[in-house]
Amino acid sequence: MDMEVVRLGRTDMRVSRVGMGVWQFSGDAWGAISYEQAKAVVAKAVDVGINFFDTAAVYGRGRSEEYLGRAIKELGLRDRVYIATKIHGEWLRRIDILTSVENQRRRLGVDAIDLYQIHWPACWHNTPICETMKTLEELVNKGLVRYIGVSNFPVQLLDYARTCLSRTDIVTSQNRYNLVEREADKELLPYLRREGIVLIAWSPLAKGVLTGKYTPENPPAFEDVRRNDPLFTPQNLKLAWPLVEEIRRLAAAYGKTPAQVALNWLVRDPWIYPIPGAKRPEQAVENAGAAGWMLSDDDWRRLDRLGWEISQRIIYVTW
Repeated sequence: MDMEVVRLGRTDMRVSRVGMGVWQFSGDAWGAISYEQAKAVVAKAVDVGINFFDTAAVYGRGRSEEYLGRAIKELGLRDRVYIATKIHGEWLRRIDILTSVENQRRRLGVDAIDLYQIHWPACWHNTPICETMKTLEELVNKGLVRYIGVSNFPVQLLDYARTCLSRTDIVTSQNRYNLVEREADKELLPYLRREGIVLIAWSPLAKGVLTGKYTPENPPAFEDVRRNDPLFTPQNLKLAWPLVEEIRRLAAAYGKTPAQVALNWLVRDPWIYPIPGAKRPEQAVENAGAAGWMLSDDDWRRLDRLGWEISQRIIYVTW
C-alpha cells in the first residue's frame, strides 16, 4: 500500500503520514550504530515512502546530522525528502544561532533547512525569547531556513514566542507524546489545534514500552537513554501492562504489530505527526505500516481511554 502523504500544518511540505526521528544515529544515546547502518535505514525508509527526517545538533554532537546529510547526498535523495533539525537549547543568543545554523547546514549538506526548531527553552542563560525568535525570523528572511518550530515548550512560552515574530510564525511544536504520556492533552494540544500548529510527537512508542518488548520481569538492558527513564521502573511497567495487552490484542485482530497499532492511534488526529526511530531497515518498514489503515472508532476510543487512565497513574518520581 502506498504511503499516505499529507500537508504538514500551514507549511507547503507534503510529508509522509509517518516521519522518522534519527536520534539513534548519534551512536551514543541508543547504542552504537555505523554510518552504513544509518544509510541503510534512510534508504529503506524512503523506499517505503517516508520522506521526513528529524534530527538535532545535540545528537552525538552533530554526528546524527552528519550521518543523515551524508546518506541523503550519497543516495541522491535531497529533492525527495524534508529535513528538520533543532538548535541546542543553550545556543539561543543571536551570535550562537548564526554560528550554529552554518555548522548545521554544512553537516546536513543543504542550502536551506526545511524546519528549524528550538530544542528546548533557554533555561540556564536566560536569553530573551524575542532575541531568539527575531534571529530565527532573520534566517527565514535570508532563505537559510524555510520554517521554524519549537520543541518541549510550555503553552505560555510558545504563545509569547509567537508575539515576537512579524513576518513568519511557528508552524510546529515537538513534544513527547504517546498513548501513555499524555500531559499535552491538558492544555498544549487544544492550543495547537486551535492555532493550526502541528504537534510532532517524539517518543511515539514510549521508547519501546508500548511494543510489549519490555515487562517488569524483562526490563531493558539499560545500555542507552532508557537507563534513567521513569517509564521503565518496575512499578510503571506493571501499570502500563494492561495497555500493552490491549495493544497486542488489537494487533492480532488487525494483522498488525503492536508498534503499528500504537502509531495508528496517533495518526488518526491530523494535527499529530509521529516520528518513530529505527536502527534497522525492517523497523523503518514496520513504522511505515502504521499508515494506510485505521482502527475502528470503538477500538480507537477504548485504547484512548485506557491509555489516558494509565497515564494519570504513572509516577515520574524515581527516588
